[in-house]
Amino acid sequence: MIDEHSIFRDEAEGLVESLESVLLALRDAPDDVELINKAFRDLHTLKGSGAMFGREDIAGFLHDFETAFEKVRTGAVPLDAALIGLSLDAADHVSALLQDGDPANGAALLDRLAEVMTGEAPTGAPPTRFRFWMAPDALALGGKPALILDELRTLGARGLTPLLDRLPPLDAMDPSRLYLGWEGEIDPSVYEEDIRAVFLFHEDGLELEFETATPPPPAPALSETATPVATRAPDTQGQLMRVPAERLDDMMNRVGELVIAEARLLELAASSGDPNLVTVAEDIQRLTTAMRDTTMSIRMTPIGAITGRFRRLVHDLTVKLGKPIAFSTEGEETELDKTVVERLTDPLMHIIRNAVDHGLEPAADRVAMGKPAEGQVRLSARYSGAEVLIALSDDGRGLNHEAILRRAVERGLISDPADIAEDEIPMLILEPGFSTAEEVTELSGRGVGMDVVRRTIEALRGSLEVESEPGHGTTITLRLPLTLAIIDGLLIEVGSERFVIPLAAVDEIVELPAAHAEDRSGNAFLDIRDNLVPFLRLRSLLQSGGVPDPHQKVIVVTSSDGRVGLVVDRIIGSNQTVIKQLSPLHAGLKIFSGATILGDGSVALILDVPQLVGKGRTAAETGKEAA
Repeated sequence: MIDEHSIFRDEAEGLVESLESVLLALRDAPDDVELINKAFRDLHTLKGSGAMFGREDIAGFLHDFETAFEKVRTGAVPLDAALIGLSLDAADHVSALLQDGDPANGAALLDRLAEVMTGEAPTGAPPTRFRFWMAPDALALGGKPALILDELRTLGARGLTPLLDRLPPLDAMDPSRLYLGWEGEIDPSVYEEDIRAVFLFHEDGLELEFETATPPPPAPALSETATPVATRAPDTQGQLMRVPAERLDDMMNRVGELVIAEARLLELAASSGDPNLVTVAEDIQRLTTAMRDTTMSIRMTPIGAITGRFRRLVHDLTVKLGKPIAFSTEGEETELDKTVVERLTDPLMHIIRNAVDHGLEPAADRVAMGKPAEGQVRLSARYSGAEVLIALSDDGRGLNHEAILRRAVERGLISDPADIAEDEIPMLILEPGFSTAEEVTELSGRGVGMDVVRRTIEALRGSLEVESEPGHGTTITLRLPLTLAIIDGLLIEVGSERFVIPLAAVDEIVELPAAHAEDRSGNAFLDIRDNLVPFLRLRSLLQSGGVPDPHQKVIVVTSSDGRVGLVVDRIIGSNQTVIKQLSPLHAGLKIFSGATILGDGSVALILDVPQLVGKGRTAAETGKEAA
């Protein structure tokens, strides 16, 4: 059974998020007509949807705000910071109402709105009179005239009275037919398209007349894109459909099992020697791959889906702390699994609060240091091989290395500051309970947050890096796997064991030169087109037994740290890899990111490329120092 109220709540939450994003954009461009129209449309649609679903608390509260933005877009009232800030508070109140908050809390906001709007200029134009009749079969089709009248009232219609001239004699009346019409008047500034939108689902057979010499104005060109939540075009292009996340999870799990079964079928077909069976197995492989790609694309969400929340956070912190802050983003189109994106919200909120509260100096201090008064906070996202890198940077005071070392000694994290390298000092802030704040504030300083961030990222099979330059700012980078479900993998063999390397991380494959065939001590570098690339022998790293293959291969993989070659005995081929999480007993093995089931039913471990690249770079640097 369809839960209409749940559908309304989901749609309304999306509208509130859209409204909030537009209001924040208007803060920097208050004269942008298109943004003003968009804010009005969001308010109008949200109010109309509330009335349609019986949420008079929402519809009634938003009526005055919609009226305010109607006057802004007609030029009667200027848009200033006070109205934008008040409208953001109104969006927060609607969010609270959607979660069954107290409607009484909106009274103070309406009082403040009345104060802000005291400078409005009256239009002086006479009201527009209109009349309408819905189709005679509107009642039989589920129409509810009472709701139509309520929505017209939310637009400001008044004096609505029934028209009785089409009523038949009593003995000829059909109770399933609608004979009544209505007439009333409305403010002349209300656009005709907004009035007609009320009758969206009752356009067939509708008669709508405007009887005065001042009919409602047509909507300006910029508002032609006004499409209320309930107003969807007949064609399917661009439509959105909300699906519960658990259904997507279930579909992903089933596709994963299908991929495993398809691999088994391919192996059986190849061993059977039956060409017909091989042909069918290849067709199923092609269809399974397409289904996998489609399912994966459904689950992928751009980082931009959550950046609106960060803009609002920075706006609120600017007001609360009195620090002028510019928040910018790059790579908002970068996509990650929806589950990952949602779980990133809280960690990034922590980082932004710390950057603003601890990192950015007060405006006066920045000017004295020769910096712009406005602090900069920047969020960027980009692909790097099989990873997505999300960096949050600020141009503030940076981390105080001396204070960090002093606090680390006090907490027993280190015994001698001389034992820790300079570039490792910033990573100490990720330790549980670590804080250098001199006092506890409402935002931070309680010694919680960054360790929670690290645990959350590690639970997503990612890692965290902290870089800071005193006086010039701090950058925190989150490294996350591109997907948590299914990947294209390269199946390799080392000794008698098989492993999988994510194909997205593979740059190239070369033969291991004869000069490096034996495992000798010393530097392990390959000269690939005049570039030295360090390499790791997986036989040694994995302690594999047996005799090495006489024709070993080097798989050159890459991550944001650089390139490293992995020496393997044999390359079996590519395959679709369903990632299975390791048990808690094996989760500490950092060079493995998971496991997969092969076509013959055996298990292959999936190599964690960033960990291997890190090991390779460390080994190379150690070798250089020894040399």
